[in-house]
Amino acid sequence: MFEHKTLTNLDEYFLELNARQGKSVYFYRINGYNESIKAFIQKYYEAARKNGVVAEGKIPNPDEKNLDYYQEIMGLDFQMNVGFITAGLRKWLPRMNDYQRNSVAVAVYDTLDAMRREGKNENMLKNAYIKFMCWLYYKFERIVNQLGGNQVPKILYEGQITNYELKLFDILSKAGCDIVLLQYNGDQNYLLLDRESKLSDEYKTGGMVPFPKEFNIKRMREEQQQQAGMQRLYGTAPAIKNCTNAWIKGTEFDDITKTVFTRGKEQNFFYNCFIRMNGVQDKMLYENQLYLLQMEIKRSKRNYVIVEQVIPPPSMEEIEQIRRKNYGSQEQMIIDLSSNIIYAANIELQRLMNKTFVDIITEESKKPGINLNKLTNKAVYLLCWLKRYQSRLFSNWKMPDVSCFIYLGGCRNENEALFLRLLSGLPVDVLILNPDLNRRCCLQDKWLYEINYEESMQVEKYPMENAGVRIGTAAYHAERELDTIMYQDSGIYRDRQYGKAVSITLQTMYEEISILWNQELKFRPNFNVIDNVVNVPVFFAKVSGVKDGNIQQYWSSIKTLIVEDTLVIKNAPYIKPTDSNPVKAYATGFYKNGRLQKQKIKEHSCYQYGFLREEIQEHILDKLQVLIDQKTIKGTFENGTEYTAIATALNLNKDIIRMIQKFDFTKKNPKLIYINTTEELISLEDSILTAFLNLIGFDVVFFVPTGYQSVEKFFNRKIMEEHQIGDYVYDLHPPDFDTISSTARLSWRDKIFKRGN
Repeated sequence: MFEHKTLTNLDEYFLELNARQGKSVYFYRINGYNESIKAFIQKYYEAARKNGVVAEGKIPNPDEKNLDYYQEIMGLDFQMNVGFITAGLRKWLPRMNDYQRNSVAVAVYDTLDAMRREGKNENMLKNAYIKFMCWLYYKFERIVNQLGGNQVPKILYEGQITNYELKLFDILSKAGCDIVLLQYNGDQNYLLLDRESKLSDEYKTGGMVPFPKEFNIKRMREEQQQQAGMQRLYGTAPAIKNCTNAWIKGTEFDDITKTVFTRGKEQNFFYNCFIRMNGVQDKMLYENQLYLLQMEIKRSKRNYVIVEQVIPPPSMEEIEQIRRKNYGSQEQMIIDLSSNIIYAANIELQRLMNKTFVDIITEESKKPGINLNKLTNKAVYLLCWLKRYQSRLFSNWKMPDVSCFIYLGGCRNENEALFLRLLSGLPVDVLILNPDLNRRCCLQDKWLYEINYEESMQVEKYPMENAGVRIGTAAYHAERELDTIMYQDSGIYRDRQYGKAVSITLQTMYEEISILWNQELKFRPNFNVIDNVVNVPVFFAKVSGVKDGNIQQYWSSIKTLIVEDTLVIKNAPYIKPTDSNPVKAYATGFYKNGRLQKQKIKEHSCYQYGFLREEIQEHILDKLQVLIDQKTIKGTFENGTEYTAIATALNLNKDIIRMIQKFDFTKKNPKLIYINTTEELISLEDSILTAFLNLIGFDVVFFVPTGYQSVEKFFNRKIMEEHQIGDYVYDLHPPDFDTISSTARLSWRDKIFKRGN
C-alpha cells in the first residue's frame, strides 16, 4: 500500500509517481488562505478535473435505485476477508486490473477491520462495505482504474467531511490517490473524527488567514471561466504593461515633466502617471506654471493634447465611422467593436489599446442599471475619441515613449471619465487640472493620484502662448477667494452659479401656491444642491372651479400671480397643429437609437437656439431627452409623438426662450399661467409645451373654471396636482388683466400678519 509523505511545498502534489520518494501520496487538509494557496487550489482543481474527482460538498448516500442495482448484480452476501472483497471488486468494477483490485481490497479490509476492533457488529460492517462499493462505482470509478499509474489521480473535497467519507478517502489514499480537503470553517469538526490526525495532515505555512466568505470552488471556477472569456476578448495579449503612479513623488508638475528613461528600467513596462490636481498652490503663479509645463513638454518633443472645459462629443461623422451591428450579447459586442481599434504602425500598441478597451467596458458592464444598449453607446464614444486623438498622442510611438493628455476643467460626465481611464492604461500621462473648487470632476478610479490645494481659481483657457497668459492681481484673487467662501456650502449663491437643474414638482395645498409663487427657489421646500445639480421645486397644477363663485375675486387672485417673467395664455389652443414650424420637417433625423442627436441638432440650419448660453442649450436638450424617455405624452414610441415633441420643444417663441435664457436656477423661476374657460380642447402641442416647461423649471398652473378635462388628456399618467376650489362656472371670458385690481380679499393668514397684496 501507499504511504503518506510530508510535503516540503504544495507543488510536490504535481510530481509524477516515479519522481517521488518511494510509493508515496499526499493527503492534506487546508484550513487557511493566502495568495499562494489560492494559486495552488486553482492548479489542483484543474488536475483533479482532468485526472480525478472534484467533490463540492458531501458525497450523496446511495439511493434506493443504487442499492437495488447493487443487490441485483452482487446479492447481499458479505464475508469479512480480503478474498471475498477482491472477488466482489472483480465483478462490480470489472475495468480494474489485478494490481488495482488487490490494492483497494486490502485497503477496504483494513478499514473494516479497524471498525470491527472499535466494536462495530457484522451488520454494520456489511452496510459500510455496501456504501463503499456504491461510492466507488458511482463517484470514483474513473479513479480506481488509474491507481498505480505514473499520473497520480487527485481528489479535491470542500466542506466538512463526514465519518464514512473520511474512511473512504483513507481507502483511496492507501490505494494510491492524492487528496486535498478544503475546510473553510477550520479543523474543529475534522478532529472529532481523527483526533490525532492519523489519516491526514494539516497544511501550515506563514501568512495564512481564514478563507474569505465568498471563496469556494464554484466561485473560483466562475473566475477562471471569466478569465478564459477575457482572453477570447483580448485576442493576442500585449507584451507590454503599464506601471501607473507607482514611481511618482506627487510633487505638483515635476512628475509629468520627468523623462521616461528616469522613471523605471523594466523593459516590458512603460511608466505613466494619472493625476488630478484640485485647486491651486499660488494664484499669482498658476497660469505661468501651466504655460511653462506646456513649453517643457514641447521642448522634450513628446506628443501631447490639451483639452479645455469639455471633450467635444463625437460628431455624427465620427460615430458613423465606427463599424457596428446589432448585438445579442456583451461578448459579441465587445469583440465586434474592438475590431475598430487599428494602429498598424505598432501592433503591440494596438494590442494594448484593445486590452485596455476590453477591460474598461467589461468593468463598466458590472455597474447596476447598465444594459447592452447603454454599454454599446459608451463603447462607441470611447472608440470615437480614441480614433480622434490617437494620431496626435501616438505618432511615431515606440517603447518606452509616453505622451501627455491634459484636461483643464475636469470631467463633466461618465463618458469623459471613462475615456480618461482608458488613456491612463496606455502610454499616456493623464493630468486633470481642476483649479476651480466650485466645480467637481466626476472621475473616480482606484489608480488616480490626487493633489489638493485650498486656493480656488477660475481658468477658462489653457495659456498656450506667453502673450496670452493672464496673471491676476492680488486684489483680483482676494475677490475670487471671498467669492469661494461666500458661495460654497453657505446657502448664498452667485449669479448663475450652476448649469444643471432637475425639477421637483411640489404637492401643496391650493393656498400655498400664492404664498410660495413669487419666492426665490432657494426658499421653497425641498430645494437643495447635490453634486452641482440644483433640485428646483416647482408648481405643476390645475385649479378647477371658482372659489365661492366670486368671479371678481377669481380674476384678482390670478392677477396676483402675474409677476415678472410670466407668460399668460388666455385662449386655447396656444399652439395649433397647423402652425408653421421649421423644425417639423427634420425632426425624424434628430432622434436615433433612443438618443437625441444633440450635435446634429446644433449644427442644423433649422436650430434656433444657437445664440443661447451653452449650458442653457444643454439644459433644453437634456430635458427634451427626459420628456421622451419618460414617455409622458401619449403616443410616444407608438405613433411618432416623440417627433412632435422634438419639433415643439425646438420651436418655442421668443418670449419663452428669453425667459429660459434669463433663468437662474437658485433664484425666481419663470411662470406659465394657462387659462381655459371654454370647451375648446387644448392641443397636443400645448400639452407637450407645458410638460416640457415643467421639466425646464417653470411654474405651470392651469386655471379651468369649468373643471373640464384639458391638458391631462394627452398625458400617460398623472403628473399635475389638481385643486378643486369651488363651483364650476361656464362661459367666462378672461379679462384684460391690466384693468383688474390685484387687491384681493385678505386671507386669514394675511389678516393675522397684517399683510395684503
